[in-house]
Amino acid sequence: MTSTIGVKKIQYPNGTNSITIDSSGSAAITTANITTAAITTANVTNVTATGTVNTPSINGGQIGGRRNLVINGAMQVAQRNTTQASIGGNTNYWTVDRHKLYAPNTAGRLTMTQDTDTPDGFGDSIKFDCTTADTSIAANEYMLLEQSFEGESLQLFKKGTSNAEQITVSFYMKTNKAFTFMCELNDFDNNRVNTQRFTTSTSWTRHILTFAADTAGALDNNTDRSFGLGIWMHAGSNFTGGTYVANAWQSRSASDNMRAVGIGSFFDNTDNLVRITGLQMEVGSQATAFEHRSFGEELTLCQRYYQDPKITADSYIWLHPITTSGTSHFRRGSFLLPTPMRASPTVSITMATGGSFVNGAPTTEGNDQRNKLGLNGDTSGANYYTSVNSLKLDAEL
Repeated sequence: MTSTIGVKKIQYPNGTNSITIDSSGSAAITTANITTAAITTANVTNVTATGTVNTPSINGGQIGGRRNLVINGAMQVAQRNTTQASIGGNTNYWTVDRHKLYAPNTAGRLTMTQDTDTPDGFGDSIKFDCTTADTSIAANEYMLLEQSFEGESLQLFKKGTSNAEQITVSFYMKTNKAFTFMCELNDFDNNRVNTQRFTTSTSWTRHILTFAADTAGALDNNTDRSFGLGIWMHAGSNFTGGTYVANAWQSRSASDNMRAVGIGSFFDNTDNLVRITGLQMEVGSQATAFEHRSFGEELTLCQRYYQDPKITADSYIWLHPITTSGTSHFRRGSFLLPTPMRASPTVSITMATGGSFVNGAPTTEGNDQRNKLGLNGDTSGANYYTSVNSLKLDAEL
């Protein structure tokens, strides 16, 4: 037997703080001070505030500013290529910036494309299309999509301290059939990993995975590769032969055999398609809405690691003559980088005019090339000027 008491208003004796219930059952709280002690295990949704809301944190972290630590998570920037075929048996940054695809030792092949099939609110995704199957899986082969991070960018994780933070990863994925894949956090500084399996769907689905805080092993506070966020989609027994322990930090100093236990294989059929976008990694136990950034912001962030100025006939970099003694025609020029790079880059240069270079391609000069490149070389041609028509700079992790 149940009883009902009709109450329209509950008021504290001070005559100010009150809860008023209208005829529809909705409650209005007036001049209230709601604390953790006042509401226990409550699920409050669709709250609209008409006054000031004072709170020290959201999701246990910062209230404003940048939350998503992934660069180019909406897959907008693709400086190298928008599509690359015949990937397999190798590892590289092929298309979309900051997303490196590992696919060593496999006979399988795929095409990686910046695609326009996306969930609502996004314009780009990465598509993997299996073009050659590999069902005879060698122990040392695997397929892993990974973004690496500098240690100085992740000090907010407080990793290796008693106040270490949980980390929440979220992303949208769509596949041609249901796969079991693995999401991994990889601490390169301390050789530790944490893995969680997830199951894909044939429609765009947002996957949310919260990883435990790690009180062991602080991340180095420098610009080197300290941490990785990866998605495993294919692996041999070197990576699948161990025991799966969900959401637990484990040492990989002796073996990697726990990193992809129980996953399916992207290369099991040439019908296979995988698409991913909206990749986000943030501090705390809750996944917030994806943090969209402008193309310009994402491009600048990507250029810390890779730059392709897209030089054309209207924008050559000119090298001017210094001397023309004998058959040598020494030339020198400079290029101010639009964004300072993480480290002095590896530089690839192609010339447009001025004959061939006596001692191979032109070289860079100076000990620190993170902000500006000095270019020089001797040509066999007598042209007064020499121009650079292709310049690529790589400072990836």
